[in-house]
Amino acid sequence: MKTSLRDLTCADARTTDAGRTVSLSGWVHRRRDLGQLIFLDLRDRYGITQVVVDAQEAPDAHAVASGVRSEFVLRVTGTIATRLAGTENAKLATGEVELRASAIAILSSARTTPFVINEPDAEIDEAVRLHYRYLDLRREPLQRRILARGRLVQAIREVHHAAGFVEVETPLLIKSTPEGARDFIVPSRLQPGNVYALPQSPQQMKQLLMVAGMDRYFQIARCFRDEDLRGDRQPEFTQLDLEMSFVAEPDVMAWVEEMAIAVSGAVAPERPILQLPFPVLTWREAIDRYGIDKPDLRFGMELHDLADAVRGAGFGIFDEALAAGGRVVGLAAPGMAAATRKEIDELTELAKKAGAKGLVWIALPGPGAEGGIRGSIVKAVGEERAAAIAAAAGAGAGDLALIVADRDIHAQEALGKLRVELGGRLRLADPRVLAYVWVHQFPMYQWDEENKRWDATHNPFSGVMAEDEVLLETVSGDPYRPSPEDPAGRARALQYDLALNGWELGGGSIRFHTREKLSRSFALMGHSPEQQEAKFSGILEAFEFGAPPHGGIALGVDRWAALLTDQTNIREVMAFPKTSSGSDLMLDAPSPVEPAQLAELGLALAPRPAKG
Repeated sequence: MKTSLRDLTCADARTTDAGRTVSLSGWVHRRRDLGQLIFLDLRDRYGITQVVVDAQEAPDAHAVASGVRSEFVLRVTGTIATRLAGTENAKLATGEVELRASAIAILSSARTTPFVINEPDAEIDEAVRLHYRYLDLRREPLQRRILARGRLVQAIREVHHAAGFVEVETPLLIKSTPEGARDFIVPSRLQPGNVYALPQSPQQMKQLLMVAGMDRYFQIARCFRDEDLRGDRQPEFTQLDLEMSFVAEPDVMAWVEEMAIAVSGAVAPERPILQLPFPVLTWREAIDRYGIDKPDLRFGMELHDLADAVRGAGFGIFDEALAAGGRVVGLAAPGMAAATRKEIDELTELAKKAGAKGLVWIALPGPGAEGGIRGSIVKAVGEERAAAIAAAAGAGAGDLALIVADRDIHAQEALGKLRVELGGRLRLADPRVLAYVWVHQFPMYQWDEENKRWDATHNPFSGVMAEDEVLLETVSGDPYRPSPEDPAGRARALQYDLALNGWELGGGSIRFHTREKLSRSFALMGHSPEQQEAKFSGILEAFEFGAPPHGGIALGVDRWAALLTDQTNIREVMAFPKTSSGSDLMLDAPSPVEPAQLAELGLALAPRPAKG
């Protein structure tokens, strides 16, 4: 890549270039001073070239090289030469050649860096890395992940353009609408007292593009949510946003699956996809089998319904749960029959933190093990019955059966969290494998007892399964007087999520596309006619002019990049992320605002209420 300051990048030189006089520019990655000979590893984004500075061949260049240190920025002119036999470096693309320097120009000096750039495995405090993020980005591991993220976005764009999608940018200053998280608010100077909101997603915009006849839209969209942070969340993030017209659920899922396979192959061809086509689970199947709606299918350890196995065993906790309409569920932890009491107590505490009232355990001894069956219910139900219950949980010789009895869904979710923990501890998941899975037919609503309304479990614009449309009614007969007894609580949404290796990669739905049906759903969610007009007038009015059936999905680009590069925190694939408290340590943001800026906006900051 020739420019005014270089003829080649630091990854380009080969033996076929031997004898050429060229200039290279980059950072000093390493410096080795052997007296008459100084060796410099010159680095840029593309690679490393070894530079040899000989005091006899180039005394002026040698004098300059004597004063440089790591991370100085140089322009080196010299001749490409083949390395002596036995001195090649097979780890470098340029490892068979070197640059014999004739002149060196220091383009920029560097002070000692707060951490070593050329040691990729060095343990560095994350706060230091984030403060000096531009230096962290020079290090090979993070730079490699950012480059992989770039390939991901490129592959996404190429696949969509080839399939006839049009890329449309939607605005970042929009109207605040309820979409599940707090909005970031932007005051308007030109319209004092009014505010914009930064989009949590381009949801209404992409639907309006379908009303506009765009047919197939996509965007690499920046989104903003003011919510508590964790490993897969940041206040600002990027998602692949797409929408399609004249489609049903299978059409969108088929396209997204085709696209995901192509993109995965382009970015991480060395990582096999576990199952093709992707497995498809209903929400209920996912909860009952894995205790979570984003299951990691790289390992088994499935949950089992133990109602038949425990019924009549005479163990009170089981009998009470079943009598109340609850569930008794179990799983088998492979090879853990010899777990110590301390280890089992620790698992019990984990189960309690996950919401379980307690944890029942049964250990089946392996071949040659001393002693018989052990467990917290062996005395109560007898060894034979305990062994049968453990077997019903999937346990065999040498395994540990873990059992939770509680309310339906609650029991599965608590044990599902324990499954995830054990899968990690026992290293059951192959880190090379990509296990995509679809989950669909989610509950349409969940009851909000505090506000006496139904809330959408996913997206307030999601449509309902055709056979469940009759359920969108209230027992009162008044759509604006919802009740937890409403049949709407049994309705299933035309919602589908794509999960990957235990993370929700993204979710989408087939939308309501008529004003009447969308308005009826909004009413169940507690929005009066006046509130609907105030919050959703744009899309409701648009639907009066003829809207096609449409649906789409949003996939998290940050999450996808993290999963494809085997990371557990999306900060590791973002160039300039925030801390868990939402701070930018590099630019010191958020920061106090100048009084003049507030005055221009007609604003004043209210004091924070005292705690307690």
